[in-house]
Formats: sequence, C-alpha cells, structure tokens
Amino acid sequence: MVFNMFRRAEPAAPEKKASASGKVVAWHGAGRVAWSPRDTVSLTKAGFAGNPVGFRSVKLIAEAAAALPLVLQDRERRYDVHPVLDLVRRPNAAQGRAELFEALFGQLLLSGNGYLEAVGGDSGVPLELHVLRSDRMSLIPGADGWPVAYDYAVGGRKHRFDMTGALPPLCHIKSFHPQDDHYGLSPMQAAATALDVHNAASRWSKALLDNAARPSGAIIYRGADGQASLTEEQYARLQDEMLSYHQGAANAGRPMLLEGGLDWKPMGFSPSDMEFQKTKEAAAREIAVAFGVPPMLLGIPGDATYANYQEANRAFYRLTVVPLATRVAAAVSDFLARFAGEAVELRPDLDQVPALAAERDGQWRRVSEATFLTDAEKRALLGLPKLAEEE
Repeated sequence: MVFNMFRRAEPAAPEKKASASGKVVAWHGAGRVAWSPRDTVSLTKAGFAGNPVGFRSVKLIAEAAAALPLVLQDRERRYDVHPVLDLVRRPNAAQGRAELFEALFGQLLLSGNGYLEAVGGDSGVPLELHVLRSDRMSLIPGADGWPVAYDYAVGGRKHRFDMTGALPPLCHIKSFHPQDDHYGLSPMQAAATALDVHNAASRWSKALLDNAARPSGAIIYRGADGQASLTEEQYARLQDEMLSYHQGAANAGRPMLLEGGLDWKPMGFSPSDMEFQKTKEAAAREIAVAFGVPPMLLGIPGDATYANYQEANRAFYRLTVVPLATRVAAAVSDFLARFAGEAVELRPDLDQVPALAAERDGQWRRVSEATFLTDAEKRALLGLPKLAEEE
C-alpha cells in the first residue's frame, strides 16, 4: 500500500463503447444474403399472400382435396346415414364440408400443422367442428414428451385445451418433420429460398418497369473549359428535373432535353439481365415442386415433364391430392370415432374422381376378369366393404 502511494498514476485507457456482438456481426455477417424470416406468419405473408405461385399451389391442392367425395364405412358395410356423416356435411353454422376441409388443408400446407376442435360430444358425436389457426397454437408437452395441453392465444388472452381426458377436444394433424417431435414441416418452409428468389425477381421487374422498362443510363458532363464536374447548384437542379420529368412509369417515353455540356448514354440489357427472367421461372418451378403441383398446371413455361395437361392433372391427383386427403380423412375419422364409440373410417371415394376415371376403369376391369378370385376378395381389393349375409 505504501509503495502504491508514490507510484506514478498510469493514464487511463480511453473509454470505448461497443456492442458485445459487434465483432461477430461485422465480420461473419458481411456479404451474406438477407433471407426472409422463417416463422409461420412471415412465410404465410411472403409465400401465400405475396406470391402468386405459392398462393395458387396452396389453393389448388386445398380446393381439390376438399372437393373429393367422402364415404364412411366399417368392416361390414358402407353407411349412407350416420351421425358422423351428418356432422361432416354440416360441421358448424358458418361452414360446410368443403369450406371446413379447405381451411384444414390450407393450414396444413402453410404451417405443417392442422388443428380441428370438437365442440360438445360428451354423450356422442360432437355438435360442431372448427378449424383453428396454426400460428396461434402452442403445444405443451408432459413429462413423457406427449402433449398434455394446447394453448390457443388470441390477442392477449389464452385458452388451454386439456388433452388428458378420455375424449380430447383437439385433433392435431401434422406433416412429417425429421427434427421436431411436436410440430410438422410445411412445404412453405422447404420452398422458402425459392420464394425469396421469386419475390426478389418480381421486385426487380417492377423497378425495371418504373424506369421505362429498361436499365438506367448515365448523364456525362463535359464542360466547355474542360471542367468535369457540376457545381452543387447545377447538380441539385439536374436531380430535381430528372425526378420530376423523366423517372417513373408515368413519364415513360418522354424525350429528354439536355443543356449544353450534358450527354446521355443509354445502357442496354446485359447478358445477366437477360438471364434474370429464367432465374425467376426456375424459382417458380422449385416452389411448385415443393408443393407437389406439376408446373404445367400453374402455367409455368419451359416445363415438359408431362406429355399433356391431362397426364399432369392425373399425376397431381395421384401423387399429391389423394395421399393428403386420405391421411387427413383417416386422422379425422379416428378422432370422431372416439366420440361415436364405433370403429368407422372416412376415406375419399376415388370412384367419383374424374381425373382418376381411366385408372379406376382399368383396375375394375382387371379385378373383375380375375376368375381365380372370389367376389369377397374382389371387393376387398377394390376397397369395398363386405356384403351383408342376406345379399
């Protein structure tokens, strides 16, 4: 302590203020591409509400799957009248079967998760069915990892659905996700990079149209006395006149009047500009492929995967619509069977799908001509229930 009193005080280091993450952001973030957020709300706005390819892909799948006719059957027979069929035909006062299933398929495609709420049903089939928004729902896992409740948040309020009872109030349908045990992976997330590229290309095209549908040129100043620069007043005046009279779609094609010493050099399209439209079309095809929609059905040029439109439509139903509708119908029927107390199954009636008529005709013909099969085996191969004993 005594020696410290006579020691010359060292000058203090100047105070520096900096962010703790500044070094990481400054070095590791430099030059990186800025991607849009990957949460459900942002992807829905950018990929569905703000992108025509994503919008049409989701609408095409959801409407086609919701329009498939459904049949209800068990091991013994197919039902024409049943409380589950009545509920599916009119699930609530505001929606019919097609509207309800279109909303359910849309939520599943946009977020990878679909939630169906059952209202009532303490003594039988539920009174109503409602589709809940996926972006408002959060899962609460229990000690064993299985969900014990779901929280539905609207504004500042939350409603909790208890899943520990004998009859759960929610049916959670989710797509396969290899890295998440509770939530599904949506096609929108897989197509997020292509969506960003397609939206950026659309903004580039809009900016190009705002500049008379061609890239900007250069105004070169050559003074009479060899001067190569304008005064501040001349520069500001030139900028004001360009903004007022020569930029924007409304001024496209207006002749430019330049004073002495100013020379306009137009710039044409570079090879990279000409390839930009091809990049946009390639991004559109990637979005369609992620959703399972043949690009030909969306009017995307340059795709020759299918020989004709009919073949593409048949592949769309066979590879995308039917598997999705079958999986959702199975989950909904299993959910409703708990309330009804019967082992009934909802399934799409493929015999009434026009796009699959040729395939179904061929299958019926092959099965009917198989003389080594009994009638019961033929009905089983065609997905039909057994005949009643009196038949």
